[in-house]
Amino acid sequence: MVNTTDKTATDTTAPTTAPAPAPATTPAPAPTTRFHKYHALGNDYLVLDPKDWSPAVAPTPEQIRKICHRHYGLASDGILWGPFSTATTASTATPSTSSTPSTPSTASTAPTPFGLRIFNPDGSEAEKSGNGLRIFSRYLYDQKLVAAAVPFHISTPGGVVLSTVYLGGESVRVEMGHVSFDSAKIPVLLAGVPREVLGENITVNGRDFLYCAATVGNPHCVIPVAKATAALATEYGPAIENHPLFPNRTNVQFLEIIDRKNIRIEIWERGAGYTYASGSSSSAAAAVARKLDLADNELTVHMPGGKIEISIAPDYAITMTGPVTRVGEYQMSPDVLSQNLPSQEATPQ
Repeated sequence: MVNTTDKTATDTTAPTTAPAPAPATTPAPAPTTRFHKYHALGNDYLVLDPKDWSPAVAPTPEQIRKICHRHYGLASDGILWGPFSTATTASTATPSTSSTPSTPSTASTAPTPFGLRIFNPDGSEAEKSGNGLRIFSRYLYDQKLVAAAVPFHISTPGGVVLSTVYLGGESVRVEMGHVSFDSAKIPVLLAGVPREVLGENITVNGRDFLYCAATVGNPHCVIPVAKATAALATEYGPAIENHPLFPNRTNVQFLEIIDRKNIRIEIWERGAGYTYASGSSSSAAAAVARKLDLADNELTVHMPGGKIEISIAPDYAITMTGPVTRVGEYQMSPDVLSQNLPSQEATPQ
């Protein structure tokens, strides 16, 4: 339940006698928790700032599932937990293979004041999110922690990125890092020696596909098709996400080439499901299109939620530019975390 005011009504009528003081043992009501909601082309995230969370410890998988739930919670594709200083909190983590958040590693990159952890609605932790990074950048700008047109670093479990905010926060550019197609780095459990994952075979739900795989700090399976549709993503995405080839599960994109400067993708996101838009998916799909010589190094990625601009350097360093929309600042009632979710989701009739 979202409550933008969270005010408790009080009786202003003066009592005829002074009320008795409350017993010392009476517990104070549970405080509400502030959160900020943004979306990037319909891919919506909640920013939970540790300074607004008591104690300042990231939510548990159970709490994450309650907070993100579309009907029982605040309705979100994920949670952005930050900022925190990586001088005291590690910025790298072991990739998540389940709904248990990754354990941060002490083998961290250089300290930065803008550490970020990214949680999926199923309670698992993501290494990196392009849309999440743009949203988090906009949040830092809105909080006056960064200035427009001045680059700054953000540390994620998938690496450190360089981000720049433009147009009063409406557009954000993120240098996502280098894409790798190496099966050992993604990882993909291929038979034989490790190699670049380009044009391999996979069979799901009785259908054969040729696929490519890539990592931009998180794993992606890119499947070139003549026509990318939502039906492909929803029918085959879940099985590919959880296929034994991908020990850390994978994000899935169905890739359609429009021309050398435009591609279209439909997305099944690891830990979140069908998604209107994704920055890291755009980066991976664009890199695959370029690697297969089906696209130029500057291209537009079209998704159901809108468009993202991608620039690919000769070494496959990716720069992503796209919009961010602020939805609002709200208060979360403690009822959200105290409720019990149904053990099985209702099936539409």
